[in-house]
Amino acid sequence: MDKVILAEKLSLGYNSNETIINNATFSIDSGGFVFITGASGSGKSTLLKSFYGALEPQLGTLMVAGVELNNISSKKLNFLRRHLGIVFQDFKLINEWSIDKNVMLPLLINGYARDVSEMQVQKLLTHVKLNHQTGKYPLELSGGEQQRVAMARALAHNPILILADEPTGNLDDYSSNLIWNLLEGANRQLKATVVVVTHHIPETISIDYKHFHIEYGSVYEVS
Repeated sequence: MDKVILAEKLSLGYNSNETIINNATFSIDSGGFVFITGASGSGKSTLLKSFYGALEPQLGTLMVAGVELNNISSKKLNFLRRHLGIVFQDFKLINEWSIDKNVMLPLLINGYARDVSEMQVQKLLTHVKLNHQTGKYPLELSGGEQQRVAMARALAHNPILILADEPTGNLDDYSSNLIWNLLEGANRQLKATVVVVTHHIPETISIDYKHFHIEYGSVYEVS
């Protein structure tokens, strides 16, 4: 697959009276690393939501991983999401579950055996430097540690596409650097396409990337 995301004359909004993204045409290569920037309220998160089917196109077409998201069925949407890893700024962990179980969730959804899932969880928690917190619950951890759990969960099932919405927005420098290193590693080693919504592209990023900017509803590539 050459293009993991393909948008043609795409318009997005939350009701018929407003358009937040207007007539956008762009593509994202399979295996690429992409930043999406823009001012607060410009539509960055709105665009990202459309990539995992949380918001349907008003006009135009949107293809993600070969699946058309216009009028998508629940069955096809569930199929698509099994191949995605999503990292939210507010983590979206299940506070009643241990961090091990949070990381295991996508593995169970994808039909991995329990013993294989448990081994994978321990590898991932070690990978994000949280193996010493095994068995704890999200609210027992710091914000940076919770985001690292969310990152481990996003990586658990070897997704072909990782979508991250301001993944380091509220984190300390140590956790921020670790998250960027994990995203770069997922792109380099797992060959996952990575799309990150952020206010600022970190100066420490050491990977070739594309940069799209959103302004007044338009999406354009920054050279």
